[in-house]
Amino acid sequence: MTLPERVLEDLWNVVNDRFEHPKDSSYISCLVSTEKGSDKTLEKIGEEATEFIIAAKNGDRERIISEAADLQFHFLIALRAYGVTFQEVIDELSSRRK
Repeated sequence: MTLPERVLEDLWNVVNDRFEHPKDSSYISCLVSTEKGSDKTLEKIGEEATEFIIAAKNGDRERIISEAADLQFHFLIALRAYGVTFQEVIDELSSRRK
């Protein structure tokens, strides 16, 4: 397994752990346990996507990287919130390769 795969797998494991074992000090646990529930995660994806777009339009490389990481992080939380595994997304991407 390559380092990028390990990083994503580790992050996915943390997301799953916070859903299964919420902690008061965890950002993930707090995000998904709000009154808005999964909607709050979707709002964060919209916010991070907008910030990514602005960073890209401005050519701000450091912000592009930072916002891309934020977007990926919230994307994983949303997948988990809606019962989709990261592996299912990988499998779908693999099926599209020619």
